[in-house]
Amino acid sequence: MAMASAIKAFDASLREFAGLFIKPARLQIAALCFRPGEDEPEVLLVSSRDTGRWILPKGWPEKGQPAFETALTEAREEAGVLGTATPKALGSFRSFKGLSSGLRLRTNVLVFKVRFDEQLQEFKEAGQRKCVWLPLSQAAAMADEPALGRFLLRYRSDLI
Repeated sequence: MAMASAIKAFDASLREFAGLFIKPARLQIAALCFRPGEDEPEVLLVSSRDTGRWILPKGWPEKGQPAFETALTEAREEAGVLGTATPKALGSFRSFKGLSSGLRLRTNVLVFKVRFDEQLQEFKEAGQRKCVWLPLSQAAAMADEPALGRFLLRYRSDLI
């Protein structure tokens, strides 16, 4: 009995120690902006500022702000999109955040649907990013994050 207890205590200590060297995944909030299209919904992709990769508008959570409101803020700041976000996340996917130093941080991206109302010509990051509306299947193929492409195809039927 004493040996089993000692092994459990050692195991617990080892897990706690290992946790000091394994950074937890970071959380980002994304806006999946969509609007009706001819054959399938169209979704918005924006280019990242540093590398020009095609991604969803996303950012870090804002203290004191519900996550769905953060998604709306990101859509407005990065693409000038105004719309209505669902308060409940559609889902999530794993990604990497590339930093200007070259470091890549693993992130979990929590995605909120944003039903498109209008797109402003003047917005905070205008000129820093490109914005493109594409049929969902095309956006999934063009996304520079394979997990984002799979996410778009998985939740296609939820964009009605």
